Amino acid sequence: MGRAFEYRKARKMKRWGHMARVFTKLGKEIEIAVKAAGPDPSANTRLRLLIQNAKAENMPKENVERAIKRATEKDSADYKEVVYEGYGAHGIAFLVETATDNTNRTVANVRMHFNKCGGTLGNSGSVAFMFEHKCVFKFRAEGVDAEELELEMIDLGVDEFYAEEDGITVYAAYENFGNIQKWLDDNSYEIVSGEGVYIPTDTKELDAEGREAIEKLVEKLEEDDDVTNVYHTMKEADEE
Repeated sequence: MGRAFEYRKARKMKRWGHMARVFTKLGKEIEIAVKAAGPDPSANTRLRLLIQNAKAENMPKENVERAIKRATEKDSADYKEVVYEGYGAHGIAFLVETATDNTNRTVANVRMHFNKCGGTLGNSGSVAFMFEHKCVFKFRAEGVDAEELELEMIDLGVDEFYAEEDGITVYAAYENFGNIQKWLDDNSYEIVSGEGVYIPTDTKELDAEGREAIEKLVEKLEEDDDVTNVYHTMKEADEE
């Protein structure tokens, strides 16, 4: 398996472990998508994909419908997606994705979490170069020759391709997100999920004490209602 796949596998259960937080994250992303391009999934590709993501995470249909309705209401919150960068203890780099209707509140809270856990919030660009921004899609392609499909998708920019029992997972540079989604739709493949992720170009191994300090910061950030994803450069136990 490739580096992106193994890293993603190690992180997925930690970042998506609490169902309520998953639903909150998806709800905010749905509201942002609706405000950007309308409530009709057939005309809003991002919304259509988010609805598929919600199904994959067993988010109730009524939760999705409520998020779409909230976004169309006159006094609904205006969420913005903001990425914060910083360092935790032991020089571990962090990227923190947020969806917020109050950036002053969010940056203050994120800075507080870093400070309390022996880290510092940095400027934009201070650690982003340590991560690759990737898109990852999982889809179903029954009865298709996996090797031929892989060759076709390499032309779309796919750099990691994994055929598994429950579907196919592909990774590519994030700028290929729209092209890959359109190609899958045009070729009638069932998209199970699709999202953007940040993969560290290198990871740092820490001892038990150092790992505990980083995990404490991750926990504090993930408990924040405005935070949607946390990425870092500490080597995961499952990678070792």
